[in-house]
Amino acid sequence: MRDYKVSRGVALRAFGVLRQEGVAEPAPGERWRVVRAGAPVDRRPLDQRIADVITTDGLEVGEPFPSASALAERLGVSRPTVTKALERLETAGLLGGGGQGKVRTVRAVPTREERS
Repeated sequence: MRDYKVSRGVALRAFGVLRQEGVAEPAPGERWRVVRAGAPVDRRPLDQRIADVITTDGLEVGEPFPSASALAERLGVSRPTVTKALERLETAGLLGGGGQGKVRTVRAVPTREERS
């Protein structure tokens, strides 16, 4: 809106057109993402994709979890978006110890039901 000096309504209509054309899609836990032809896209909520990092990286209870900045780069989303998802995982009891300058640690390894 700021870059093109248009109203919110115009921007929303533009996103609607991009969605109809299959170029972009809204994403839970994110805003909008570009759909690249032929590229597989994980459409699960961001907190579920972040929880998978525990098993993918083979992390055990008590081990340090990657930082929000590292996860943002790895997953291609903004750091504030990752921070919100990390807070949801802390509330769910999978992660602990987060906060300004503190290292998050794994508190529980997700079960199959939690990951799907």
